[in-house]
Amino acid sequence: MVAEPVHDVPARQGKRRGDGWAAARYLAPTLLILVGLLGYPLYQLVLISLFDYGQEQASGGAPLEFLGLGNYQKLFGDAQFWTVLTQTVGFAAVCVLGTLAVGGALAVLASRVRAVPRMILFLAALGAWATPAVAGSTVWMFLFDTDFGLVNEVLVGLGFDGMANYSWTYDKFVAFGLVAAQVIWCSFPFVMVTLYAGIIAIPKEILEAASLDGASTARTVRTVMLPLLRPLLVIVTIQSIIWDFKLFTQIYVMTGGGGVAGNNLVLNVYAYQKAFAASEYGMGSAIGVVMTVLLLAVTLVYLRALRRSGEPL
Repeated sequence: MVAEPVHDVPARQGKRRGDGWAAARYLAPTLLILVGLLGYPLYQLVLISLFDYGQEQASGGAPLEFLGLGNYQKLFGDAQFWTVLTQTVGFAAVCVLGTLAVGGALAVLASRVRAVPRMILFLAALGAWATPAVAGSTVWMFLFDTDFGLVNEVLVGLGFDGMANYSWTYDKFVAFGLVAAQVIWCSFPFVMVTLYAGIIAIPKEILEAASLDGASTARTVRTVMLPLLRPLLVIVTIQSIIWDFKLFTQIYVMTGGGGVAGNNLVLNVYAYQKAFAASEYGMGSAIGVVMTVLLLAVTLVYLRALRRSGEPL
C-alpha cells in the first residue's frame, strides 16, 4: 500500500470543503422553501401553545393571556392525556408491525412469482394505496356495517349466528383492531414496493451461494436478505411510525370521532377535539407540539442506531 504524499492532504481537504460549500449553495433554495413551509407553521404552533387562546381570543373579543408552560402543565396533569398517549403508541405499534409483516411477505412473494401474477399483485396493492383515506374508511364501514354489512352476513352464513347485527365499533379493542386492519390494508403497498426494489437489487450470486451452502429459504431471508435490506427497513419503519402515530382520518371516520365515550381516541383526534370541539386552541397546539417532539425523538433514535451499525444514511 502506497502512502499518500503529505503535500496532497491539504489539497484534498480543500477540495472537500469546496465541494461542501458548492452542495450547500445548491441546497440553499430548497432549505429556504422548507423553512417557509415547515418552520413558520411550527413556530406558530409553539407560539399559540404558550397562550390561553380560545374562540374569544381568535375572534378578537378578548385579549391574549400569556400562560408560558401552563398549557403543558395542564396537559401533563390530565389523566386522559396519558391514556390517549398510551393508546396511540400501542395502536401505532400494531399498525407498524402489521404493515411491515404484510408488506415484507408480499415483497418476497412478488420476487418469486412470474410476471403476470406479480403484475396483478402490484395493481391490487397500488389500488389500495391510491384509495383516499376517507373513501377507504367509508367502504370498510359499509363492509362491517352492523345491519347490512357483507362481513356479518358471510359469517352468519358460515354458521356464526352470534355475528348477526354485531357491532364492530362498540368494543374498544375490536374497534381499534378494525381500524388497524384498514390502516395496514392501505399502507402495506409502500413497504411492499420499497422492499421489492431492494430484493431484486440483491446480486443473484449471493442468494445462489446461500442456496449452495444448504441454507433454507427462511434462513436465507434472515441471515442474507434482511441485513442487506436493513437501510430500506429503517426507512419504511420510520415512515410507518410517522404516518401511524399521527393518524387521524381512519380513526375519526370509522369510530365516529373517537369511539364510544372517547374510548378510541388517539393524539391527533384528541388534539382536534381540544382545539375545535372545545375551542381550546392553545391546548390543541400543545398536543401538536408534544406529538412533533415525540416523532422527532423516534426519528433521531433510529438514525443514530443506523449510524452506529455502520450503515450509510
